[in-house]
Amino acid sequence: AVERESWDRKLDFILSCVGYAVGLGNVWRFPYLCYRNGGGAFLVPYVIMLLIAGLPIFFFELALGQFASEGPITVWKVSPLFYGVGCGMVVISGLVSIYYNVIIMYAIYYMFVSFVNLDGEVPWKYCGQPWNTDSCRNESFPDFASMNNDTEKVNSWLSLANVSCVNQTITTLITAGNANTGDDYYDIGYGDLSDTYKPNFTNCMTKFESPSEQYWTRFVLRYHEANGLDDIGGISLKNIICLLFAWILIFFCLMKGIKSSGKVVYFTATFPYLVITVLLVRGLTLPGFKQGIEFYIIPTWDKLLNIKVWSDAATQIFYSLGPGFGGLLCMSSFNRFKNNCWRDSVIVAFINCGTSVFAGFAIFSLLGYMAHQTNQAVEDVADSGPGLAFVAYPEGLAKLPVSALWSFLFFFMLITLGLDSQMVMMETVISGVTDIWPRFLRTHKAPFTFVCCIIGFLLGIPMTTKGGILVLTMFDWYSGSYNLMLISLFELVAVCWFYGIRKFMKDIEMMLGHRPMIFWFYYFIVVMSGVNYTAAYYGEYTFPPWAEGIGWCLAVLPILCVVIGVIFGIVKFGGVSLTC
Repeated sequence: AVERESWDRKLDFILSCVGYAVGLGNVWRFPYLCYRNGGGAFLVPYVIMLLIAGLPIFFFELALGQFASEGPITVWKVSPLFYGVGCGMVVISGLVSIYYNVIIMYAIYYMFVSFVNLDGEVPWKYCGQPWNTDSCRNESFPDFASMNNDTEKVNSWLSLANVSCVNQTITTLITAGNANTGDDYYDIGYGDLSDTYKPNFTNCMTKFESPSEQYWTRFVLRYHEANGLDDIGGISLKNIICLLFAWILIFFCLMKGIKSSGKVVYFTATFPYLVITVLLVRGLTLPGFKQGIEFYIIPTWDKLLNIKVWSDAATQIFYSLGPGFGGLLCMSSFNRFKNNCWRDSVIVAFINCGTSVFAGFAIFSLLGYMAHQTNQAVEDVADSGPGLAFVAYPEGLAKLPVSALWSFLFFFMLITLGLDSQMVMMETVISGVTDIWPRFLRTHKAPFTFVCCIIGFLLGIPMTTKGGILVLTMFDWYSGSYNLMLISLFELVAVCWFYGIRKFMKDIEMMLGHRPMIFWFYYFIVVMSGVNYTAAYYGEYTFPPWAEGIGWCLAVLPILCVVIGVIFGIVKFGGVSLTC
């Protein structure tokens, strides 16, 4: 038999785990959740959920994979009834890998554009480009607080509105007796226009878009040329070439298994910290940074009384550490038997959470500067997900001197953050299948890896269309969400109940020489994820029922693997008791 690979060095494993856990969510989701859920107060439920929910299940998966020295599918020799759990993990990792590499594709494109504009300005800095519309605005919004003249305030307010609509609304107010006959906007005054009668003028206010937002939606995505999921439009040539490049990158990182990926992480897992530090130092020298930092960290303690805050903390910990994907099982299966995986769990979990907090300072120092420059509130420029990575942050970077250089560094950082997680998810798929047919596939690792990457590229092509962001959103919404929670729950039931928690603790003691104290508080995450369910949407677009149906098929597919696995196990072994 062909021997299973193992890590060359202890640090290979630690950095791979750090790279896997520290991903895009640490930069574009945690800071947003923090400010939305009480600033610094959010750290209280975040740390508590780390200790009682995140860390235990993180350690659980590392210990299981290390003890069995098997991938996410074959590890279920411990309880054959649950072979489907491993298959479900591989399916989830495969589905997520498809759209995750598309996000890396966008970062690659922005990095290339930043690079070729190093001698000039990034194209999303100003309006007036062929893709811009009349609603594009790159001037600062009026600073009404500094204006003493009411006429000046009214004129500035009118610059943000449709004047004919304002006049029609004033006529309606006069008819209703809320304004005097013959009054115009100067007679009503800025105070009533922007406060007392503000709801009446809502439809009159022009919906401006920043140059970076129009560059993202109208040039990179060309979303306006699609007609929802019913007509997603043609393929973007620039995007599909960048997607191909992203998959070629993944192939060369994985073609020799952990022997190659274990070396790549020395750069990809550490470089983001250098860039975040550089961006933080630069951000702390910009005017308005204090406003952003205060908005990020000043605690609002009464928010802790809201169950949604605790739910957000629990789910963020869960998704950030990455159990349920099979990646932790896969990586730890290459460890030596006596490796102290409890110590590794603590190190990686706290590095992951520390990175989230640290990145938040860099993000919000720049958002504070951006709010200062545009005379807006920080909450009006703050965003999460792709909105932060490809709209808000590029907008802020574009206002810096030598903007192309800062943009290049930022998107290079996003690529390295995403590559770590993508490599582990793909290695999970590749190793999971390889362990089923080890004699053939372990001796043909590179060709099999190439085939997997080709399949991933082909399945990602619909996301490079003009409406591809809707396909990506659907995959993101359903492929690794509630099914991930349930897969992890089945995993705990299989080991703690069917295999036996006492037997498993003895296995851990055999490896480590002692039994670490762990607590389980996992079910809270599962319940709250179901309570907080909302239908998929992108901006103002809501998904049609048929698209929701496809989404739920993606969500149910891994669970179906578990059900089929249970049925197959019962039939093959002649009963539940014989499979335990």
